[in-house]
Amino acid sequence: METLTETPVGAVESQQEAAFQTIDMDDLNLDKFDNILVLEEAEYPQFTLAKNKARFLRMVSWYRGKEEWIEVAPLSGVNKLFKRQTKELEGIRANKMDYEMELETGTLTPSQRSYRKDELKMCKVHEKMAVHLISKLQVKIKSGRR
Repeated sequence: METLTETPVGAVESQQEAAFQTIDMDDLNLDKFDNILVLEEAEYPQFTLAKNKARFLRMVSWYRGKEEWIEVAPLSGVNKLFKRQTKELEGIRANKMDYEMELETGTLTPSQRSYRKDELKMCKVHEKMAVHLISKLQVKIKSGRR
């Protein structure tokens, strides 16, 4: 017969803090890479939410396709994509700032905090991919105008 033991409240809180620190450390590792698209699958950022895991894989596929497309794309198409991506980057950064501000308030429940951290990580990853694509688009635009 198994006996149930109670876990002290402080131990539960420290376990939750350790989980949050793990997420934070994963975020720090993201800064080591200029281009997330060159990472091996084992090096991909880890997400808590299944929807973010799927969203990340779709984004990687989309951004890889766009990078290949840039090589053969007409300058007009590159200009359109540049404008769209620049506008999208503003939205990504606004969402990122919202999540950062919510996390700083300290009024979130542990599950809300975990959700916001995961979404913040997604914003950071998306921002990094968008910035990389925009820089490639700028190079193509500059070289096409000569």
